[in-house]
Amino acid sequence: MEIEEIVVQNSKIQGKGAFANRDFKEGEIVLKWNTLKLKKEDVIKYPKKYVIVIDDEYFLVQPPQRYVNHSCSPNAKTDIDNRCDRAIRNIKKGEEITVKYEEDGFSDNTKCNCGNKNCKGFIR
Repeated sequence: MEIEEIVVQNSKIQGKGAFANRDFKEGEIVLKWNTLKLKKEDVIKYPKKYVIVIDDEYFLVQPPQRYVNHSCSPNAKTDIDNRCDRAIRNIKKGEEITVKYEEDGFSDNTKCNCGNKNCKGFIR
């Protein structure tokens, strides 16, 4: 039986989160994206936060990727070219996987709940 590398569980940041179910090393792919291509007219059927645009094409982000929360001190970074998230530092089993939304083009000017000491307060 294969062990899931990422598990979805309750997050202290917001709602549900994606958590490491094993240790990851810096530079390693943490999460390969599972996306569903959408027609432009179907985009409005889904919550905005679950839809991404890559090269003028629309994609619905599937679990567990859709549960990756924002942090002002993230442990992963979006790799658009390879459609994955990569560790930007070592990540320990049980740690929540986070990215910095505004660096990845997913800003929405909302309150940040990351709780880090260097939190900016808002995702811009």
